Amino acid sequence: MRFDSHIERLLEVSVALVNIVTPGDARGAAYEPPTGKALVDGIAEATSQPGKPSCPTESQALSLVDVVPSLRAVFVAAERDDLAAAAAVVNELLEATGARPRLDADESGRHQLHFHGPDDGYVRGWQAGLASGLAVALGSDLGGRLGVCAAPVCDRVYVDGSKNGTRRFCSPQCQSRVKAAAHRARTR
Repeated sequence: MRFDSHIERLLEVSVALVNIVTPGDARGAAYEPPTGKALVDGIAEATSQPGKPSCPTESQALSLVDVVPSLRAVFVAAERDDLAAAAAVVNELLEATGARPRLDADESGRHQLHFHGPDDGYVRGWQAGLASGLAVALGSDLGGRLGVCAAPVCDRVYVDGSKNGTRRFCSPQCQSRVKAAAHRARTR
């Protein structure tokens, strides 16, 4: 993919949160999201970075996931190739989260564009960043790279980072399931 590492990270976290929190189907089976400590642990894992563990409280985790239905709506609209609808949802998120750009220096002193919320706390900071990451993706040539798994009995989301932009599945497992089913159908 051609995004900088910060935007890629925001997109990865968006995918992770949508896939953790959204009930439906995952890799061929019904999926119910975790609750309580398991949910908090999943959100902590999704928002952690190597060497920088994330430790949200249950209240923070539940507040952070308030944006998940909107994040999912962006992926669904992009999958339908309705980038105008996806952009409308992202614009609402940007306004609701008070996202604002800021140049922050990394460890080597090189500046990167980051997005912060009005208070830079865990919830508002992540919500603003996630909205901004999706805005950057939709506003680029790679806006159509957000998708929903094409495998039967799976509705997990993904970001297509392949060179040719032809990804259709959330995981190698779903791709294998579809290929195996097609092979079985041909050989019967």
